[in-house]
Amino acid sequence: MRKLALGLLALIAAPLLAHGGTAAAPPPDPMLNDKVGSYEWVRPQANFVRREVMVPMRDGIKLHTFIVFRKGTRDAPILLSRTPYNAAGATSRNRSQKIEEVLPVMDAEFVNDGYIRVYQDVRGLHGSEGDYVMTRPLRGPLNATRVDHSTDAWDTIDWLVKNVPEANGKVGITGSSYLGFTSLMALINPHPALKAAVPQSPMVDGWMGDDWFHNGAFRPFGFDYVLAQTVDRGSGPMPMGQEDEYEGYLEAGSAAGLAQRYGLEDLPAVRKMIAHPAYDDYWQQQALDKLLAQRRLTVPTMLVVGQWDQEDSYGTPAVYRALEPQDKDNTLLSLVIGPWRHSGVNYDGSSLGPLKFEGDTGLQFRTRTMKPFLDCHLKSNPPPCATPPVLTYATGVNRWEVSQKWPDGGEQPLYLDAKFGLATAKPAAGNDSYISDPAKPVPLMERPVHLDGDAWRTWLVQDQRFADGRPDVLSYTGPVLDKPLHIKGAPRVELHAATSGQDSDWVVKLIDVYPRENSVNPQMAGYQLALGIEIFRGRYVNGFAEPAALEPGKPYTFRWSLPNVNHVFLPGHRIMVQVQSSLFPLYDRNPQTWVPSIMEAPPSAYVAARQTIYRGGDQASAVWLPVAGE
Repeated sequence: MRKLALGLLALIAAPLLAHGGTAAAPPPDPMLNDKVGSYEWVRPQANFVRREVMVPMRDGIKLHTFIVFRKGTRDAPILLSRTPYNAAGATSRNRSQKIEEVLPVMDAEFVNDGYIRVYQDVRGLHGSEGDYVMTRPLRGPLNATRVDHSTDAWDTIDWLVKNVPEANGKVGITGSSYLGFTSLMALINPHPALKAAVPQSPMVDGWMGDDWFHNGAFRPFGFDYVLAQTVDRGSGPMPMGQEDEYEGYLEAGSAAGLAQRYGLEDLPAVRKMIAHPAYDDYWQQQALDKLLAQRRLTVPTMLVVGQWDQEDSYGTPAVYRALEPQDKDNTLLSLVIGPWRHSGVNYDGSSLGPLKFEGDTGLQFRTRTMKPFLDCHLKSNPPPCATPPVLTYATGVNRWEVSQKWPDGGEQPLYLDAKFGLATAKPAAGNDSYISDPAKPVPLMERPVHLDGDAWRTWLVQDQRFADGRPDVLSYTGPVLDKPLHIKGAPRVELHAATSGQDSDWVVKLIDVYPRENSVNPQMAGYQLALGIEIFRGRYVNGFAEPAALEPGKPYTFRWSLPNVNHVFLPGHRIMVQVQSSLFPLYDRNPQTWVPSIMEAPPSAYVAARQTIYRGGDQASAVWLPVAGE
């Protein structure tokens, strides 16, 4: 019987063995739970390693972190970014099996040369534990806890150099916008292993000129960001349902009215903004340029910004001004200004709106300047450092230029003149006026207004002819240039003006007017290209922490700066300066009557006012151009 049984088994097994198989498994139960715990999408054929870890902080909270590097990497520098925008997403682009495809575009040059790329969710977001405070202040008067972004960076770097065996013990930090902010925070009490930093378009001072306010004027669309960042379910943007956002914001009234209309009044970040309309201690004690100036710079740092950064044009130059006096021999600090939008340095930089440049300027910077800078500070056998003190891209002539300092040159006034002209010599006294009506504010771009997508990314280079000729916009135009005029720095506004109301906003634009005939590039014929647009809220004429009503009819001197620029006005072009009193809905409307907080102004407070611009004599309004010293 035993022999017979063995024979039967052999007969059954023979067909299976002939096909290289085993006995077929029984079919699964039709009601078997189809949910499984996980799936590892990084397959064995991938050319990279991707580790997901929880890094412990000093208070016990763990931060969600991804470590990505090419297989075979050894003795490698670490390049870290700390983000609120989902580290998992940043390290799983297309779920490709190629490292240069799975990471963001700007990482390819680094990981293909043996860098270890690390992305980490900031505390309280995505996979990281803890509470999320949107711009968590440093430990001190505003933060009584043991932790901030500086300590979290320190603890993260400490863990990485001890737990990533492929690393060489040297760490750099980089990132744009919020990631630029966290990069700067890492420079406060930096870890010894932090050897280089490249903060790009960082948030530095949310009141003076970055995301939330500019010179006191509030950007109400920032509520969309709050919704996206702080709400788990039903996150932003605000449910306006408007084809033209100009109408939606106008109907809502003040910033507080906007919050109430869309149910945002209970969001802590919104409440904090509305509670602090002036430049009080809440904002001043968070200003990173001030905080960094109080400390000795020890980490080589490359500060980067775009010339047409529509979100954070203020921070990079402010930090440069704060830290540059410490860098006596030009070895620790450098400044880069490229022809980019916000964060455009990390994408294709061959164009911006209608502007075309000589090649991909973003790639040029990353390969020719940023990577050599990081290589010389982070690699085990580094090449010599040859970092330029200042690198800027001269628009108009489309070339990179190296400078030893910034601004690079002197100043030349461009006075507002009679008959809406511009003059280099101080003209005779006179004035011009217009009616500013809060019911019909000047839009920031041609309507319909959409504060998202390409329209938002490129609005600063939109043709300004849509505003030229409006009765509430004064346009002053100079003669046709017979030779180039090169400016390198931040144009400075000195506006002598009065209002019939008790408050007023002032907006000044510096514009390059292209020739009306341009057969080589017809799209740019007659184009009015803004080189700088900036606002000043009149109530702060005596100090940003001390708002006060303006005396109707009394001339005041308002001084502020436009964004930094390197530009050549070419022969055949003209220079234009536009003056107006609103830029809506980018900035909330000034009611032009006195209210303690414009963010909570009632509908009855908004009234039309006559605005008078003085020119010549002792009240010579001008834009002071930073003329290059060539």
